[in-house]
Amino acid sequence: MGWDALEHWGDDAVRVERLSGGVANDVWSVRIDGRLAVGRLGNRSDADLAWETDLLGFLDRSGLTVPVPIPTADGRLFSHGLTVMTFVEGGPPECKADWARVADALRQLHRLTVGWPQRPGWRSSTDLLHAETGTRVDLRAMPSEGVARCRAAWAQLVGRPTCIVHGNPSNPTNVRLTADRVALIDWDESHLDVADLDLVLPHNAAELDAAAFDLAAQASAAWEAAVCWDDAHATRRLAEVRSIPDR
Repeated sequence: MGWDALEHWGDDAVRVERLSGGVANDVWSVRIDGRLAVGRLGNRSDADLAWETDLLGFLDRSGLTVPVPIPTADGRLFSHGLTVMTFVEGGPPECKADWARVADALRQLHRLTVGWPQRPGWRSSTDLLHAETGTRVDLRAMPSEGVARCRAAWAQLVGRPTCIVHGNPSNPTNVRLTADRVALIDWDESHLDVADLDLVLPHNAAELDAAAFDLAAQASAAWEAAVCWDDAHATRRLAEVRSIPDR
């Protein structure tokens, strides 16, 4: 059905302008009932979209600033792969103090979602020590030596508590700051995993000690290499991953 599904949000619902940043999805600004919003069209399953919209609703009710799903005229939160969410104002982080505010928001996210179920079809980094596939990850497509290095990095996370991670908070385009709040947008890569993966931020704004930052940076680089394989970004990230000996 494609963008024709936008009609389920009302007769006056229209696309306005394509937005940058969408990789797995087609993202546009849209106008619903005279309000500016964001529409995202992709091929996620209904179970996947139900998980994401449920999470965002919970986070909004819990006091985090996130894009809030806007229901269709008959009350559905998505239709034929299309979701429509509130437009979030603000600018990107520009300094260490800004990124420290982002770290605080991420830690609030992590505290709120301990015990949250895994996104349907996804695997965590430590799941991939034994599994080979999960949503966009297919370790069978990577060189075996690279898989071994990624797994060595993820093995260092075994036993740590899990929660929902945003998935790409170090990308400044996924953050919207104003003077009084921090908003995290683009939850397409959010899933259940170890919190460290979210805390590799510019300026080490989460204030991890040297050993913890190194461990998290290795695991994060391995994750990005696996989830993006095999584009140029994934190749660069894999080059950053070294074998980590057992301790």
